Amino acid sequence: MTPVPVSHQPVDPSRPRTAGWMRGCCLLVVALCLGACSQNPLDRRAVASLSPLTLDAKVIRPAEVPGLVVTPDLLATDQAMRDFVKRYTQGIPSGRARVMSLHQAVRGSASLGIEYDASAEGTARDVFHRGTANCLSYATLFVALAREAGLDAQFQWLKVRPQWTVKGERVMVRVHVNVMVYANERDHFMVDIEPLPSEDVAGSRRLTDDDARALYHANIAMNALAEGQTEQAWLHSTRALQLSPGMAQLWVNIGAVYRSAGQHADAESSYLQALELDRWNDSAMNNLVVLYRLEGREEERLQWARRVEQYRKENPYYHAWKGDEAARQKEWQQARGYYKRALQLLPSDSRLLYSVGLTYQEMNEPGKAQEYIERAIEHATLRSDIEAYTLQLQMVKEDLRAVHAKDA
Repeated sequence: MTPVPVSHQPVDPSRPRTAGWMRGCCLLVVALCLGACSQNPLDRRAVASLSPLTLDAKVIRPAEVPGLVVTPDLLATDQAMRDFVKRYTQGIPSGRARVMSLHQAVRGSASLGIEYDASAEGTARDVFHRGTANCLSYATLFVALAREAGLDAQFQWLKVRPQWTVKGERVMVRVHVNVMVYANERDHFMVDIEPLPSEDVAGSRRLTDDDARALYHANIAMNALAEGQTEQAWLHSTRALQLSPGMAQLWVNIGAVYRSAGQHADAESSYLQALELDRWNDSAMNNLVVLYRLEGREEERLQWARRVEQYRKENPYYHAWKGDEAARQKEWQQARGYYKRALQLLPSDSRLLYSVGLTYQEMNEPGKAQEYIERAIEHATLRSDIEAYTLQLQMVKEDLRAVHAKDA
């Protein structure tokens, strides 16, 4: 995959264009919903006042964590890596050409040939010598190599549009990490091991190197929690927060660890801290609902359940997801209703306009389908979307001509 200029994405003709929001992509193991990632002193004080983890007779305090958990130098290079960068970029004056050459060398089968593996965590050196990476570790490798080549490369997160469970009781808001390279003042490129479809991206922002280190520990923590290793999960969750205390979902993660350890009061405090950073963090709110149900605190459970419901009513992505569910069942009229409700909240969203157009097409109303797809083209900003919508519009116009011919 060639590095993508930020204003132009090439069309992938093999990728189907449907009304669905979510597709397979390279995602972090941890389910993240990042709020504003600050370095507020209040956030750091909150981390310093974290409760110890108590397992059986063992007590571990946050101040002990840096001595128990090693944060590797994710971006360190060795001589082989530096030689690699020289081989493929030395003597190339153009920053744009250096980006292209370096990425081709990293992904090309004739050179490094890095392949995607969701479980392939690690440092830049790990990835370089192992040959496999997930989105975070690939970004780590490319940032390290690009900086060695004299390029301004930064971590970037892409928030994936939310997806709920079939019953709509839980939400997964995921983050995909890639690299933004500033080749010069004019040319900016996104570099990615598994690029996301543009319609799946709900937001983006730059990550600091410390944020990336925090995500490294967060992945280890959530893997450990899934395997029942509560102590390791707490150690790495705490270390992640020490590195990036303003990342809201890291507080949700450690809350899940506290709950697993039976420390419900500490779990509650962590979820509330997440909401201090991101007042509409759906994951934190849902976890409070679950916690209060476990503790029989019905009044508080109902309070947060109502807030979750209010959030969803005001969340266009929730209505879009409901539309996707209805579309999968071929309930086109119902799907259209959900998409139109989402459009009331995001009236210029090209993907929603396109989805409404598809429901009209499925219900044999090509005139209305044409209207919405033309509006989708008008509001689309990516070349790939415009070309895909234009192709669909041609099909709709053929249907419309057939209707007119039949009437004649």
